[in-house]
Order: sequence, then C-alpha cells, then structure tokens
Amino acid sequence: MFLQIHTLVSYPASLLNRDDAGLAKRIPFGDAVRLRVSSQCLKRHWREALQRDLPDIPDGLRTRHFFTRVVLPLVMEKGVPEDTAKTLTETFAKTVIKDKGDKDGINGLKTNQTVLFGRREGEYFAAVIKDSFDQDPANPVEILKKRLSDKDEKENLRAMKKDTGLTSALFGRFVTSDHLSRVDAPVHVAHAMTVHAADTEMDYFTAVDDLSREEETGVAHLNQTELGAGVFYCYVVVDVPLLVSNLTGAAEKDWKTQGSELPRQVLAALVRAVAAKSPGAKLGSTAPYSRAETVLLEAGRQQPRTLGNAFLEALPMKGHVIREGTSRMENYLKRIDEMYGPTSDERFLATIHGGVDFGCEKTTLDKAIEGVLNAIWS
Repeated sequence: MFLQIHTLVSYPASLLNRDDAGLAKRIPFGDAVRLRVSSQCLKRHWREALQRDLPDIPDGLRTRHFFTRVVLPLVMEKGVPEDTAKTLTETFAKTVIKDKGDKDGINGLKTNQTVLFGRREGEYFAAVIKDSFDQDPANPVEILKKRLSDKDEKENLRAMKKDTGLTSALFGRFVTSDHLSRVDAPVHVAHAMTVHAADTEMDYFTAVDDLSREEETGVAHLNQTELGAGVFYCYVVVDVPLLVSNLTGAAEKDWKTQGSELPRQVLAALVRAVAAKSPGAKLGSTAPYSRAETVLLEAGRQQPRTLGNAFLEALPMKGHVIREGTSRMENYLKRIDEMYGPTSDERFLATIHGGVDFGCEKTTLDKAIEGVLNAIWS
C-alpha cells in the first residue's frame, strides 16, 4: 500500500536551495533547465516541522557528536570516572561504528560521518558501559569487548534499529556497521523542480555604514545573490507497510493488524508539512513562506508513478502558471489512466483552483487527509 503526495506551490522572489557556489540549484529536464530544491533540503525542513508538531513521539539525533555529547555524560552520571568513561565510550563507539574509508570510522569520540541514534539507544549504550565497569573496575575494557562480541548482545543491538525515533522511521538510517543495521526509508522524496524554465536575476545589495554617511557612499558592504521565482512540483511516496513496521517493530506483512492511531497521526502530520512547510535560505530578506495551492493525495497498491512528466514541455512563464500546471497534471493523469487503467485505488484533492477533475471532488486539506487515511486502512 502506497500513499502518493503531489503538490504545486508558487514562490515569489526567493533563494530556496543553494549550491556550493551560493547559486540557486538547477536541473535540466525536458526542454529546459529548471530551478530545483533537493530532497535532502525538503526532508530537513519537514523533519523540523514534525518534531514541532509531534513532540510526544521520541526522535533521534543526526550528529557526529553522539558519543561525546550524549553517551559520555550519561556514563559519567552513573559514577564512572571521567578518564575511564572516555576510554570505555571510545571502545564502544569503535566497535559499533565502522567505516570502509577509515579503519575505525571514528576519531576519538567524534564519528567521521553523521549517524542517527535515538536517546534510548544512548541510555542503553551507557548502561552496557557501566555494567562492564561494575564487573571489573580494574579492567573494564576487556569485559566490554567480550560483551560486544557476544552473539546475544549483537542481536540486542540489531533489534534496537527499530527504536531510533521518528526521523529514522520516516527517512531511514544508514550506518556502516556490523552491529547496527540500516533502516530502510519508507518515505521517498523527489527533488522539487519548477514546471517552467529557470528564470533568475542577480540581486545587488549594500549595507550602509550609519556613521560614514558624510563620506562618498557610506557603504560598508556590497554583494550580490541570485534570486528566482517559480512554481514547483513536489512528489512524495510513502511505503505504508514499511512505515508501520518501522514505527511498531512488526513485520511488514502484518502492518494491517497493528494499531493505526500512531501511523495515521504521523502520516497526517507529514502531509501537512509537505503542503505547508517552506524550505528556503535568506528568510529575513525574501520571506519565502508559501503553501501548496494544489495537493493531490492517492492511495493504492500499484507501483507509484510521478506526475512530473506532465512538465517535460516547460510551461511558458505567462498567465496563471500554477493554475495551468494543475490542469497539465490533470490531463497527464487522465492519459496515464487511459493507458494503464486506474493507477490508484482512491484520490483526494485539495486545491484553490476550480475547473479541474482528477476523478475526485475538491475538498479541504484536512478532509483530504482524513479520506486518504481511511482509504489506506479500510
């Protein structure tokens, strides 16, 4: 069972996502080069929105400093002397985190790559380290190494992969390790891109020195930055059985037998974040706060398919581009259905634009979310 989320959102002058040169990110597509917003950027902002909207659901930390700033303080709080705590924590980290590009994958207590762990994992790591110290305060390192090599302990660590928080349950976790296996991401996010050709300009700006106005210019700083405006198509797919599995620890095949309250709550918050959470740099100078004007939700068992190909031929930058984009999506969807048959079981549409027919009635976003969730769990 898949949930597909399609949105069209228009941003006036803004710089939503920059490349390494500070310019707006782009991608060639169809007959034109488009502005784009990377999936990584989108997921970062959605994650922040979900943490705010779902404060009661535990989340993980994506960081290089997990062992330094989470595990080590917990070990010391348990009464292990600082020097011994550092040695034991580093031993634990080097055993758990391995990297093909580095023998240990860790420099002291800081990992060479960001890793995603939950608070509960940190507490368990600290408890294992403290237990090793209690067994033999004179030689706890060997006790810890022996425990971490034990088959049962390896299974304990593997089992914890389902308890790394909301971010991991939604967007996955990749750890190059013998002990902590990866968590596959049930939420698949395409790079958002404009439905028309990229059209930008360089914005020249200055900062005036208030105490130098008597001089020739009074300018203390001058620079330029690229700004663009556009209508973006965004596409998200959720593998619902995998999401339920990640949230509950159950097998994917048993997803329908699990309680639906938590996954429904998470999916509803995710759809709202996709529709209403704006990514963007230069917040203070561009205020890039827009909401999707068209949101199409689909529930079905067939392989998902993007509607981005409706825009292989770029829309002209004239008239009401977002309304025309909605019509282009509608027309493409009908043609796909004519070729393959209905490609989803049920559809729900929330839009401010009239005159479109996606095979479902237009409604509010909240009612569309409720409808698609009911369809998933019907």
